[in-house]
Amino acid sequence: MTTYVLLGNWTESGIRAVADSPKRLDAAKSLLQEMGGQFKAFYMTMGEHDFVLVYDAPDDAVAARFTLMTGRQGSVRTKTLKAFPEAAYREIINSLG
Repeated sequence: MTTYVLLGNWTESGIRAVADSPKRLDAAKSLLQEMGGQFKAFYMTMGEHDFVLVYDAPDDAVAARFTLMTGRQGSVRTKTLKAFPEAAYREIINSLG
């Protein structure tokens, strides 16, 4: 599994319906699980982004589909980062010579 960090912001319609946000979050969890992935952590945040989601997905294609399917509902805008765990980070840095 690959880990991804999703930075999200509510759209204008998303913030107007923010009371429904927990239901949308539960639906997103179910969707990702059906796609073979899983949520690792979710945080509502203060600052540049409204929330941060850390999740695992089988591959980049699943992560892209999840992000697109979530975004097309119109309640959130996202930025997704592919995350490398510490062991992979060390391996990459050590391979530099």
